[in-house]
Amino acid sequence: MAEAYPRSDSESVSSSDNEEDWLNKPGDEDEDEDREQISVVSLLDDKVFPDAPSMLAHCKDKFGFDFLAVRDRLGLDFHGCVRLINFVRRSAKEAAPLPQEITAEHLADDKLLIPVLDDDALIFCLDELPASAPTQAQDKGKAAEKQAAGNGEVPVDELLQKNAQLQAELEQLAKQFTNYRLAVEQTLDKRWGVDEEGEKGAASKAAAPAEPEKKQKDESAYYFESYAHNDIHETMIKDTVRTNAYRDFIYGNKHLFAGKTVLDIGCGTGILSMFCAKAGAARVLAVDNSAILDKARENVFHNKLDGVITCIRGRIEDVTLPVDKVDIIVSEWMGYCLLYEAMLPSVFFARDRYLKPDGLLVPSHASMWIAPVSDAEYLAENVDWWRDVYGFDMKAMQAGQYVDARMTVMPADAVCGEASAFRMLDLHTAKVEDLVFEDPWQTTLSDKAEALDGFLVWFDCFFGESRQEVVEAKLSAKEWAAAGRERVAFTTGPFDTATHWRQGLYLIDKGKAKEIEVGPGKKIVGQIRYAIPDDHARGLNIRLTWGLEGGDKQSQTWLLH
Repeated sequence: MAEAYPRSDSESVSSSDNEEDWLNKPGDEDEDEDREQISVVSLLDDKVFPDAPSMLAHCKDKFGFDFLAVRDRLGLDFHGCVRLINFVRRSAKEAAPLPQEITAEHLADDKLLIPVLDDDALIFCLDELPASAPTQAQDKGKAAEKQAAGNGEVPVDELLQKNAQLQAELEQLAKQFTNYRLAVEQTLDKRWGVDEEGEKGAASKAAAPAEPEKKQKDESAYYFESYAHNDIHETMIKDTVRTNAYRDFIYGNKHLFAGKTVLDIGCGTGILSMFCAKAGAARVLAVDNSAILDKARENVFHNKLDGVITCIRGRIEDVTLPVDKVDIIVSEWMGYCLLYEAMLPSVFFARDRYLKPDGLLVPSHASMWIAPVSDAEYLAENVDWWRDVYGFDMKAMQAGQYVDARMTVMPADAVCGEASAFRMLDLHTAKVEDLVFEDPWQTTLSDKAEALDGFLVWFDCFFGESRQEVVEAKLSAKEWAAAGRERVAFTTGPFDTATHWRQGLYLIDKGKAKEIEVGPGKKIVGQIRYAIPDDHARGLNIRLTWGLEGGDKQSQTWLLH
């Protein structure tokens, strides 16, 4: 789960520069409206409010805690209010009762300047709260001084001097407030992970002559935004093949998780983190760079697992984890045709940075498969029908039919030859370079091969119990799971229960390709290449070559953007 476009229910996945430009257009009114909406989480429970005053009123009415009264009694400035917020949140998180009377000593720890809640909206709303009692008292004092001056009791010069002094102090406090707020925003953006080298680089850039900005597509921003919505997570969780596999492995191997520290990358709603916590993990670090993390935090709190699970907002490459190493990394990183969305490099980064030498990746292996397809009915219903739509020829609508990869669930009887495993990834040892490749494949056609209409690509996932476990390159998930003892694995292929990943269908453009002679026993050989397009870091270009064994080869490239 854990990185540019979301998995959708459409059969065809393609790029649209105009759509993305519209989505990222600066100054868009809808975007501005979204930014203005805030959610203030209660200091003492999991309720969420649209503004700070209503949240504070809730804490006062339900728990008897008056934030403003404590602020005024202690005379807290902005720094002090931040300390107070984090002191109360820490106490609530640890289920510790608040002191009968909070004192300055309770707020002395400088660690209280670090937000307990990532992107705590209350901190950014402090300047919108009612003025403190001391400020009101000062205003009354000034009025009294003016009245006294009018009666000739206090010299005017002394009043003016006092006023200038108070004005200077007010300006100084305002400056401190602005600077500190900026520092908090910058720190939150970095998720409290300061990269000195990055700061030096930024300083060098600031000193260098300004260069014209280059407009670049930011697929990552849209990718993370897409995972902020409920529907995509509902689709994934309702995929029982996917979710049951993780649950069955985690619950079936509690001895592997008991007392261990687990990292969940792209945690989404927190479902996998909660599986791990229930299996006995001592600590679970749930990381996600999407706004869905706010809901994950609530889910964790509702299920009373906040003592085990810590939710961390940010990219795994940017956050600083509160531990040096973890025992297990759990992640649901798989995209269409396995590598679409390019989340696996983030898992590799975390593996190399945080996983102990004997640590475990869940899942541990993934294999990729291809098979030939013959399905005249599918072509008639999804391609050729444009040539006669209520009596009209809409040939123009066929543009891109043979360029874009189609994500669909194909019937098993559409497969007209042996499935060929073209790549196996051992996730404990694989590298980023292994994700761009060109591999050979071959198949022997069956008696279902009336014509060669295209190719089908899918993947299998395996859940090994140790780093030493080996999965043979051409072993299917079904064969592996049934080999010798109970194992956990699943397939996204056409011969088992359909998943939300479906399969990638690559239709041959028969207007350009040469027909080949098909029939039972005929052998087709070729190459399959996975490449990352220059203008879409999270997409894929898939190129296939094919031909009868010993004969001429032809090729075609499909886009998965």
